[in-house]
Amino acid sequence: MLFKKGGGGRGRRSSAGRASRGPAARSVPGRLAGLVKEQRARFYIMRRCVTMLVCWRD
Repeated sequence: MLFKKGGGGRGRRSSAGRASRGPAARSVPGRLAGLVKEQRARFYIMRRCVTMLVCWRD
């Protein structure tokens, strides 16, 4: 993978942080929607970079 997870602090949550938000902090569809949105954004950036490199003129 090109990108590492955990740069934004998402991967490291203490158990105290989870307990304060309750058992249903985020549903499975909500998590999947967030992942899809993130992957679409990454794909958009990569597509723009490739397009720029292909169309580059000196």
